[in-house]
Amino acid sequence: MADGEEDFSQLPLVDRFTHKNWKARQGGYVAAAKEFELTPDESDPAFRPFIQDSGLWKSAAGDSNVAAQQEGLAAICAFLKYGGVQAARSSRNYTLQAIYEKGLSSTRAQTKASALEAILLYIELDKSDPVIEELLPALSHKQPKVIAATLTAITAIFHNFGIKIVEPKAVLKSLPKVFGHADKNVRAEAQNLAVELYRWLKDAMKVIFWNDLKPVQQQDLEKLFEKVKEEPSPKQERLTRSQQAARATAPPPTAGGQEEPGEVDDEVEEPEEVNAFDLAEPVDVHSKIPADFHEMVGSTKWKERKDALDALFNILNTPRIKEGSFDDLVRVFAKCMKDANIAVVTVAANCVEKLALGLRKSFARYRSTIMSPMMERFKEKKQSVADALAAALDAVFASTSLNECLEETLSFIPNKNPNVKAETVKFLVRCLRTTRDVPSKEEQKRIAEAGTKLLTESTENLRTGGAEVLGTLMKIIGERAMNPYLDGLDDIRKAKVKEFFDTAEVKAKEKPKAAPAPAKATSAVGKKIVGGSKKPVARKPAPAATPVEDPAPLQPKPTAKGVPKPTGLARPGLAQPTGLKLGGLKKPAAGALPSPRRVISPPASTDGDEELGHPSPSKFGMGRGGLAGRPLARPVTAPLSPPAAAPVSAGISAMERAELEEFRAEKERLTGVADHLRSTNAKLTAEISELQNQNAQLIEDHTRDVLQIKAKETQLVRARGECDVLRAEVESVRKESERYKREVSRLGRESLGREREDMMRGRGIDDSSDTGIYEDSNLNTNTRYPANGTMNHPPRPTSTALHRTGSSASAQSGRAQSSTNIASASKARPQSGYTTHNRVDLSPSEEKENNGLGLDSLGTARRKISPPVMSNGASGRSSPQRPGYTAMSREASDSGVGNERSGAERPGAGNREPSAGTENWKRAAEVTSQLKARIEAMKARQGLTRH
Repeated sequence: MADGEEDFSQLPLVDRFTHKNWKARQGGYVAAAKEFELTPDESDPAFRPFIQDSGLWKSAAGDSNVAAQQEGLAAICAFLKYGGVQAARSSRNYTLQAIYEKGLSSTRAQTKASALEAILLYIELDKSDPVIEELLPALSHKQPKVIAATLTAITAIFHNFGIKIVEPKAVLKSLPKVFGHADKNVRAEAQNLAVELYRWLKDAMKVIFWNDLKPVQQQDLEKLFEKVKEEPSPKQERLTRSQQAARATAPPPTAGGQEEPGEVDDEVEEPEEVNAFDLAEPVDVHSKIPADFHEMVGSTKWKERKDALDALFNILNTPRIKEGSFDDLVRVFAKCMKDANIAVVTVAANCVEKLALGLRKSFARYRSTIMSPMMERFKEKKQSVADALAAALDAVFASTSLNECLEETLSFIPNKNPNVKAETVKFLVRCLRTTRDVPSKEEQKRIAEAGTKLLTESTENLRTGGAEVLGTLMKIIGERAMNPYLDGLDDIRKAKVKEFFDTAEVKAKEKPKAAPAPAKATSAVGKKIVGGSKKPVARKPAPAATPVEDPAPLQPKPTAKGVPKPTGLARPGLAQPTGLKLGGLKKPAAGALPSPRRVISPPASTDGDEELGHPSPSKFGMGRGGLAGRPLARPVTAPLSPPAAAPVSAGISAMERAELEEFRAEKERLTGVADHLRSTNAKLTAEISELQNQNAQLIEDHTRDVLQIKAKETQLVRARGECDVLRAEVESVRKESERYKREVSRLGRESLGREREDMMRGRGIDDSSDTGIYEDSNLNTNTRYPANGTMNHPPRPTSTALHRTGSSASAQSGRAQSSTNIASASKARPQSGYTTHNRVDLSPSEEKENNGLGLDSLGTARRKISPPVMSNGASGRSSPQRPGYTAMSREASDSGVGNERSGAERPGAGNREPSAGTENWKRAAEVTSQLKARIEAMKARQGLTRH
């Protein structure tokens, strides 16, 4: 083994890369990485063998041994890091497939990290498109872990480089496929990638893949998007080599003086906007327009015109439209603006909006054709039409500029129609808010004049619109530039304009021009001071010229805390002049211009401070003011006397400058923190408001539910009470009914007993005579027949209740007739005497039915008679299941109604008078009516009559 290891170390790196022994390969990878780190530049000969034979890195990235693979990926990272662009371009096509198949899905953390770093290095060194093209096929791999690892790598690519370096369109098109994968890990990584893309693209990303997702997936993504919606816009975290080189060669922000920091700030304040138009593919709509479109849109029926425009709207409703010739189509829209039907006008305006949004800048050439007809149509009073026209005009303005649209817009403001005037003013305000170009001086003047005229209108909305126009224009050009246009206005109108100025939000602001005049004046003064003095004066103030020029660029930016300090450092030279009692010298002290000129102007003095302290009268002359020349000479001695303080001032100025930069950086950081806190506060406030609304809604629902429950409980208690009352009433009625039944039964038995005795006495039949018993199973009765065996069929009971029961009054009244019938029957049937005792038990429903047929309670009670008399003289009761017919019903059938039928069956019955049965019926009906009246009276007395 020792000899083998020695042999491995002696082999060339290329041979060790292809060796069969994994330890040899591992050692070769480690040695190559160390050799790459020691190279001085990218052109070192150590890279040449691996650039010429880039296939070596394919085996290194996908080594079969996991330990060797880890070192192989580390060697690839070193090769890319130190080999530069040539190393990346030569090896990219060989290594990426092995990296995402075996490197990204490895179980070793170091291997996965090296694989991801290699992918990021490929993008950093060259371009991102070839890398993305190599990674996208991995999303169709048969192993889910490879797909999930690749999605993680793509997410890291966008997180580090952003959408400016990496084109997201191809990745967005592949998202629906991975969202429909069966593996949950793949779907989870797809969600992470979608959220990362949403940070950069926001809602613009939805135009490509959103409709291909399921509704459940869309809802899940919306919940994830809500969490990152309020986050600040992401920034590129990793720069490419070209960006690193550009930053390294760029001058520092403060090296170019005062104007360069402003330029850097402008670049930061204007991020590129990414929208659906930039991501969508252009669609050719010309081929989709129906052949009969122009015929249909020119029809005399408004319904056909509207249908044609609706179909065209569906065709134009796409994020991006392929460029072509749309002159005929725009002329049709302009003609539709004059249509009498407002539905046609609305749909035509919607079509104009979609066409302008789909063409963007290419729609600018059609603006002159369609803009004026749309603004003329503002005369329509219906708000839906005005909204559609306003949206279409906004889309048209987005494809053009303020300079192109201003002329026509201002021409419609003096229109006689108030609706046209009001909507035009609103459109002008929207143009000023959304334009990115600052109006020229002439345009500013025209806009201001139009707004000033609107302030004198008679209607409130026009006056408010004029104030809003002026306030928005003031926000663009500034208060100072707006003052000349507001001079003639009163304070109330100025206050109104100031309100709109405070609340206006614009995208274009006029940049104030830098004023380098103070710096040049100060440096010129320094030069004059130096040039005007002799040897001792000229040499000493020379170093002081640097601190005078250095603080000058800091004077226009009084934002930092350290700005007052340089002015304090400049005061020692001017302390004495400002401290003089001569009032005339205090004003020149700020500019430092008059005093030095007067002091240093005499060149005759060569003895220094002594001669300067006593100037000759011939030098200054009496024309200068006589005594005024003496105090002017003394202030110069103070700034020239301590020349050694100038280098100290220069050192302090440099320190202050560094401190100022620190303060600026701290201010920017605090501003960012404040913006973040402000956005977080706004988000939390919105959440609190939403939760409060939900809480109020829940309280309201709870209160409504409680009231409903209480109402139901009240109804239930009331129903229970009514039920108890009804039960008591029913029980009372039942008891009273039982009592009445017993009373009626008792009265019936007494009357029937008396009738029976009378009948028996009238017939002359002895109860003790022998009789035969015949049981009729059909009628459920026990009937006696003569003992001689002669059996005559008994009369059949009729269906009339009176035949079964009969009243006592009718029985007594027809007693004579009954005796006659019995006598006749005894002649036909000698020694035949039969009595029938039946017991009838009826239910309350049957009693009620019988009462409805004309029977009274007494008749019902008569059915409940004593048991029939048996042949042996014993008495008994018939079975309740076999109700029998009473003897009274037999007598009634023989004496009354049944006479007609019995007469027909028996000979000799037709000789009887037919009027007897009719008279018995009338008397029975009268008795029944009397009994009913008595029973109703008894119920009324007992309180049982129900209403």
